[in-house]
Amino acid sequence: MNDVNLNALQDSPLFHGLAAKEIEFFATSLAQQRMSAGKTIYIENMTGESLYLIKKGSVRISQMLAEGEEQTLVVLGPGDTFGELAVIDGGPRAATARVIEDVNLFSLSRKDYNQLCSNNPRLGMQLTLNIFRSFSERLRRSKQDYRNMLIASINRKKS
Repeated sequence: MNDVNLNALQDSPLFHGLAAKEIEFFATSLAQQRMSAGKTIYIENMTGESLYLIKKGSVRISQMLAEGEEQTLVVLGPGDTFGELAVIDGGPRAATARVIEDVNLFSLSRKDYNQLCSNNPRLGMQLTLNIFRSFSERLRRSKQDYRNMLIASINRKKS
């Protein structure tokens, strides 16, 4: 059993709808790690193996535009999750995650996620629902950001 203290992260969307006992059970599946600023957590297109929850610090999520050139998509901080789809499908990463400010992370591997879902189906279902809610919110935001970028581009051409 891991000694994971999630008290500071109770408001994370990952825990929405979970009872205190379920969060405690969930915590037993998490691994903890610390990483220094400048370190890479994972790289775009590498196989996804874990989701991450930030306890402290910040992480930049970016995509490659051209060789050596990256576009920042979002900067995440305490309570935020990233890499969630790795536990669902294990497919390639859609982006790169790099540490901006020394970070304390909790991670949940795909194997541990599957085990958790088998051992506690209600918790697994709620966790999966929370993952998809988080993902769909990001998708909606990026669609709006893309729309705003196109409108700004059109307005510049008209000027």
